[in-house]
Amino acid sequence: MVHFVIVGLLVVASTLGLGLFLTNAPILPLQASEQAITVDWLFNIHWWLIAFFFSLITVFILYSVFVFRRKRGERGDGKYVSHNDRLEIIWTAIPIGIVLILAVIGASTLADVERRDANALTVDVYASQWVWRFEYTAEVQTEAGETILTAVSTDTLVLPKDRQVLLRMRSADVIHSFWVPEFRIKQDVLPGGDEFVRELRITPNLEGLYKVRCAELCGQLHYAMLADVQVVTPAEFDAWLAENAGDCNLGDEQCGQRWATTYGCTACHSLTGESGVGPTWLGLFGHEVSLSDGSVVTADLEYLHTSIVDPNAQVVQGFQPGIMPQDFAVRLTEEQIQQIIAFIVSLQ
Repeated sequence: MVHFVIVGLLVVASTLGLGLFLTNAPILPLQASEQAITVDWLFNIHWWLIAFFFSLITVFILYSVFVFRRKRGERGDGKYVSHNDRLEIIWTAIPIGIVLILAVIGASTLADVERRDANALTVDVYASQWVWRFEYTAEVQTEAGETILTAVSTDTLVLPKDRQVLLRMRSADVIHSFWVPEFRIKQDVLPGGDEFVRELRITPNLEGLYKVRCAELCGQLHYAMLADVQVVTPAEFDAWLAENAGDCNLGDEQCGQRWATTYGCTACHSLTGESGVGPTWLGLFGHEVSLSDGSVVTADLEYLHTSIVDPNAQVVQGFQPGIMPQDFAVRLTEEQIQQIIAFIVSLQ
């Protein structure tokens, strides 16, 4: 009996020490969403279970090794035990009970994470190799006093604090995965039509700057598929949305740079002369370009326009076709295309 008491006390002491360490150690990133609180609560349950079972097994083994080891001079064999029906029933029933309890807790946690808010802000997320783009819908006033809806497109995910955000996500090419570690939850982003659009709900609760990462191996520059996430106050978000809802009032070159960043062009086309997934834009205009079919063309205005709206028509030698999105003729207005061309021309 005394052995059971000693082992029990050691298991309790080990469980408390290890459990407190695991639940208080900086193992997980900062909590920055309501969903993170729920997920971390479930994590802590698992940490305590891990601490208990690790302690239970380790204490029994070490106690047996040191207390019941054969002493010097002892002879004979130990007692032979073939089975114990009661013990086997107990250690089968208890794990089943734990699994069932965890299933109920997991279902409750999932329901809480996916809780819907009727006033959620909707953001359309577009993933492609290897950039993220985010689109908002904003109301703007025309000169005639009419209120119209316009899209705000950006490469930075700006979110208001303490308001649920519905992310509607789609991919232009391969499977990606939207993941912000501080938010805890992630979602695969699938290519295809509207039936493959995936949704993720997040309620940011801490202002700050975070990073979107792709959690699915998606190609050569998977490691660099990052985007900034800014969590701001509701007033700051409204001001940002109003500022970006209007047309670009800068010069053509500056607007072109804005669109090139927003639509992820600079993720593949460097501005410094370095070779990337696509040809560099530095010094491109006016120079001869060798194509994959063996021909040579001059990078004039027509060439630049074609390269944007029909990128597979003139693939540069040494680069792969099909990597650049094929729908910029639809996603961009003609004015935006011309402004991007003006920006490329300026890079001499």
